[in-house]
Amino acid sequence: MTNFEQPIDRLGSNSVKWDAILKSYNEENLLPLWIADMDFKAPAGVLQAYQKLLEHGILGYADTPDTLYTAISNWEQEHFKLAVRKEEILFFSGVLAGITTAIQAFTKPNDVILIHDPVYPPFANIITTNRRQLVRSQLVEENGHFVMDLADMEEKFKQHQVKVMILCNPHNPGGRVWTKKELYQLGELCQKYQVLVLSDEIHQDLVFPPNKMTSFFNAGEGFSNFSLQFTSMTKTFNLAGIKNSVVFVKNEKLRSQLIRKQEENFQQEINTFGLVGMEAAYETGEEWLAELLPYIQSNITYTMNFFREQLPKVKIMEPEGTYLLWLDFSEYDLSDKELEERFVHKGKVVLNTGVSYGPSGKQHMRLNVACPRVVLEEGLNRIVRALS
Repeated sequence: MTNFEQPIDRLGSNSVKWDAILKSYNEENLLPLWIADMDFKAPAGVLQAYQKLLEHGILGYADTPDTLYTAISNWEQEHFKLAVRKEEILFFSGVLAGITTAIQAFTKPNDVILIHDPVYPPFANIITTNRRQLVRSQLVEENGHFVMDLADMEEKFKQHQVKVMILCNPHNPGGRVWTKKELYQLGELCQKYQVLVLSDEIHQDLVFPPNKMTSFFNAGEGFSNFSLQFTSMTKTFNLAGIKNSVVFVKNEKLRSQLIRKQEENFQQEINTFGLVGMEAAYETGEEWLAELLPYIQSNITYTMNFFREQLPKVKIMEPEGTYLLWLDFSEYDLSDKELEERFVHKGKVVLNTGVSYGPSGKQHMRLNVACPRVVLEEGLNRIVRALS
């Protein structure tokens, strides 16, 4: 039984979440509820696999074992009814590295790539850094959840001759778990306008009942012919630092193109810890994940109730998946800069600024609840102090 309630001191561990914020804000004693990693120990099976590796003592070049391919295929089949063969699995150091390589492989400078608004900020950075044109389609809020504006997307597909769309499934920061119907409608649209879909499904395992995760591949007949699926167990099992992810490519032509670009960039090698950690997580992490999800759900419920009682002016988008909450502070009539400064310098708590997720993120913040309850309680009270 994993003890998610026990706080773990991460200060001084070279943690981006805990240590880097001092450099960013020049403010002492900040409490981080921002970047998407969890303040929980990795599953025991993963730590034991690393202990065995270290006891052996040799950390030379490592090949990708067949047992890892099997572990990945078994997990996808068991959890998502997704059949993936060994030859359809490619490895990258991270999902963003995979998406970047795909953009380089399937588009050329000045080609147009569409993303949603709001959405995970690195998507926009990848597009502009690679000298592609960025187009955003704003999500619409209905009944407290985001939905896609398919009419707007179709207009932009036509107007801008969009080549690629990056999809976030489940959605970050809104926590939407797109339904099979929604993904089917999107896929039909992308098929019509010959838009390649790069589906970031890194949060695939962090979905709460009764919601069900649907891979874009499984949303419609033949959807794998015009899409690639990116995922990793690093988000699921809090292993972001080991740097390993997978890309599923069923279309042989697309796979050959991606492999060629991967080899040009020499991105085909994964470090030993990434290989060992991924296999151990998929082989031994089932029980840990089954304990984690209810704990995160309880933290979400606690946070929603806290805001209703203490800060009723804040609107919260209740997530269907992930451990991230999208908060709307627009009723406080503060600019994005004023909001951030209040949180950091008055409340001494760090959240992700909403405007970084796109223009529609103005006066919003993203809150990470994947931490022990006592840490979360302190963070929420600091938010109250920031707004008092």
